[in-house]
Amino acid sequence: MPRLGKRKKKEIEQFDMKKIFTAIVSVTFLFLGTTVQAQQDPQFTMNMFNLLYANPGYAGSSNGISATALHRQQWVGFDGRPITTVANVDATVKALHGGVGLSILSDKLGAQYSGGVNVSYAYRLALGPGTLGIGVEGGVLFNTLDGSKLDPIDETDPNIIAGKANGVAPDLGFGIYYNTDKLYAGISARHLLGPTLKFEEGGTLSEYTVARNYYAMAGYTWDINPTWGLVPSIFLKTDGVATQFDINLRALWKNMVWAGVSYRIDDAVGIMAGVDIKQFRIGYSYDVTTSALRNYSSGSHEIMLGYSYKIKSPVSNQRYRNVRFL
Repeated sequence: MPRLGKRKKKEIEQFDMKKIFTAIVSVTFLFLGTTVQAQQDPQFTMNMFNLLYANPGYAGSSNGISATALHRQQWVGFDGRPITTVANVDATVKALHGGVGLSILSDKLGAQYSGGVNVSYAYRLALGPGTLGIGVEGGVLFNTLDGSKLDPIDETDPNIIAGKANGVAPDLGFGIYYNTDKLYAGISARHLLGPTLKFEEGGTLSEYTVARNYYAMAGYTWDINPTWGLVPSIFLKTDGVATQFDINLRALWKNMVWAGVSYRIDDAVGIMAGVDIKQFRIGYSYDVTTSALRNYSSGSHEIMLGYSYKIKSPVSNQRYRNVRFL
């Protein structure tokens, strides 16, 4: 077989990347054409570090073990504002030809406390210069409604829950995630079952249907020189009724210190910064609200902690036979 020159090899890799992006964009528009009516998943500004929660195809993509936790205080100044925490852990498992992951969400909004636990698996295969993960996730969603914190117009309304009521429902998701050393892109769909959480207290029954959420994400690391790099990324989320679109840009210094900005259309402008020290990562972001809520909120705060450990394949001893020494 003839050996390929560097230029020819690069052209082949670029061709593979074009095919991959074409497929991802096509399926993304197919997802966005679906119409669903319900609420969206919680929002994060440092979404580039929360990809497992949004896409089960991400599991095992780091070729190691990684854990990330994000805590967000949104719209500080509002009573009953959203307070959200998510924790993700995933690992490469070669025996399963892919990776496994675990996501735990806790979200408090006024009288409502909700969350979920999802376990994910992604089958990974080599494709072009990178790997493609095809993932599924399954778990449970839960929701607690504290009627004592509600302020109803008619306190005698029999349809209003007065005490605490809990609801639990199964959850299911699917995702495709592609990554190389410099690029990542993916699409996913969560809450595919359209689960309905039912609350019953004192003979009063209430129901809450969780939206099917659809995601698209992509990012690229551009090495300007050995010291500096730029990482543009996008993150899109929709439930078929409302769409949130984030455009992010981070600057990297020696692959250790990073800072950047994020713009969420019609909602907020965020600034973020962080540092990577060996296997550990810490980050912080602050959102300035650009919508009408800016007159009532002092912004949103978010912190992120992460850990990653690369799994090194053991070097096998190789023996060679020399005809001179049998």
